[in-house]
Amino acid sequence: MIQGIVNVLKPTGMSSHDIVSQMRRIYEMKKIGHAGTLDPLAAGVLPVYLGQATRLIEYGDSDTKTYHAEFLLGIATDTEDITGQVVDRKPVPAVSTADMTAALQHFKGTIRQTPSRYSAISIHGVKAYKLARNHQDFTLPSRDITVHDIRLLSWQGHRGTLAVTCSKGTYVRSLIRDLGEYLGTCACMSYLVRVQAGVFTIEDAATLEELTRDPLRYVLPSDASMGAVRKVTLPREKCLYLLQGRPVPFAGRQMTHGEILRIYTEQGGLTGIARFDKEHHVIRPHKMFADSL
Repeated sequence: MIQGIVNVLKPTGMSSHDIVSQMRRIYEMKKIGHAGTLDPLAAGVLPVYLGQATRLIEYGDSDTKTYHAEFLLGIATDTEDITGQVVDRKPVPAVSTADMTAALQHFKGTIRQTPSRYSAISIHGVKAYKLARNHQDFTLPSRDITVHDIRLLSWQGHRGTLAVTCSKGTYVRSLIRDLGEYLGTCACMSYLVRVQAGVFTIEDAATLEELTRDPLRYVLPSDASMGAVRKVTLPREKCLYLLQGRPVPFAGRQMTHGEILRIYTEQGGLTGIARFDKEHHVIRPHKMFADSL
């Protein structure tokens, strides 16, 4: 069975689930998942995991993402993007490029954000967007997000484009909503492109057409996005112990209790994911790949 990661260039108009469906057709396999959902309006980088690699999605270092977003001032929608129903229109004050650049700096760093009601956040087991579509009354709590960098790419009339590098869980359309309020008007997002997700960039992303023509060409190793997880190489015998569910002794100097480790054989093969038990100085298996030896 094929296993690895494919950096897919998602087109506008398709959901992330649609991409997974297409990948199942292309690779003729069912066990496929993705990291970081993109709305149908958005395009760009979508890391897709194949086979046993799906077990590693949570350990990928794609939590920091970079987007290019287009926005409009003076109009607000229920979904906070151009696909929604218009719920408000307000005059737009005179905003120069310098004014807009200065305003964006207000959103840099760790800030509080209330996510869009039309988001995939679960409320008592139900997605918020489903509740919103059914006109249910609910409140989403604000939460901390981190905007590492935010820059104005273009500004003309009431329309602009910005680049934002942010943490996992950031809603760019909600950021634009708040930008409009900060400027004394309202705003909505009109387009979004994810240009980077961790190690995956849009320059290296493959289209569905390219994948259809040559599927194997674009499959990256299963550990391609795990650079932030400490690597430990063990003799084959100890790897076998872990595969059998047994802990193995390990000094673990400078390691913290419960630290996630990626385990490799001396030949360089990924055996699985383990945790360090500092109290007993052992490595305990967590997610091992039975066919890795």
